[in-house]
Amino acid sequence: MSFKSTLFAAVAALTFTGAVQAEDMAGKIVIMDPYARTSMMAAETGAAFMILENRSDADDRLISASSDIAERVELHTHIEDADGVMQMREVEDGFVIPAGGMHALERGGDHVMFLGLKQPLADGDTVSLTLTFETAGDMVVEVPVDLTRKPGHGKMMHKMGTDG
Repeated sequence: MSFKSTLFAAVAALTFTGAVQAEDMAGKIVIMDPYARTSMMAAETGAAFMILENRSDADDRLISASSDIAERVELHTHIEDADGVMQMREVEDGFVIPAGGMHALERGGDHVMFLGLKQPLADGDTVSLTLTFETAGDMVVEVPVDLTRKPGHGKMMHKMGTDG
């Protein structure tokens, strides 16, 4: 195989893994299988989901997120109230990503919430999202919009070892 073919294959392999890495002296965070969606085309809110993997020997914490596509971006979770009704709530303290472990941001659970979308999210678009970690710092993730993905898609391959 020629150098050009080998280089192309390596770039293609990295592109299709859907993983993004942030490295610093304190650790390494890997973002896997990110995607964003809205419930309908004209929605004013949307959400992003992904698997956060901490490949370091110390816990880290996702403390905030930001994006130009919305007026506000918050970290959210679903909590069941006393009547058994699920409600979304902002998580101001963020999400712990345990040392050597994973944390799933998934539908029906923890996620990144886009409030006051400035334009509709169309299937196939890409959203630029900055995730801020307590130790690893800022990571910019290009998140594909996938309006057709079914709940739980991709979840099984990441479920083992997650805390979510």
